[in-house]
Amino acid sequence: MKFYDLSAISLQGKEISMSKYEGKVVLIVNTASKCGFTPQMAGLQTLYEKYKDQGLVILGFPCNQFGQQEPGDAHSIEEGCVLNYGVKFQMFAKIDVNGKNEHPIYRWLKSQKKGKGLLGNAIKWNFTKFLLDRQGNVTGRYGSMTTPEQLEEDIVLLLNRNGQKKCL
Repeated sequence: MKFYDLSAISLQGKEISMSKYEGKVVLIVNTASKCGFTPQMAGLQTLYEKYKDQGLVILGFPCNQFGQQEPGDAHSIEEGCVLNYGVKFQMFAKIDVNGKNEHPIYRWLKSQKKGKGLLGNAIKWNFTKFLLDRQGNVTGRYGSMTTPEQLEEDIVLLLNRNGQKKCL
């Protein structure tokens, strides 16, 4: 199975195939609106604005599995993302990233880039990030403490591959 074979439901209830993002650099993040890391939404939006024209896509997956920090419904999640952080990148319906009900995208991501530490392959907290190249290969897995700004260099390297123009 490849990333492009998967799909997810948007916050608006529409099924979106990941094949839509073929040829793009994709950053996937599990989000939560009531988390100490939630201000990272602003940094994600900044990265998106800066590099979307060069091929960066950011996909946000709200998750309520860590400290019940995403209790709202789709409308409140969307409203919070837009009002508080001006989010314009694609947000999806709330999912599980671990356990028996984990979303297939996260099952696939974790199979491609194993986690480290005490909890093994599990997603450890909100704002874990996966970076995919233009061919849909997972090139990096980053924990919650890694800010969007710290990912910029890795993103630029992927954007500049395959004869793409310089982004910085």
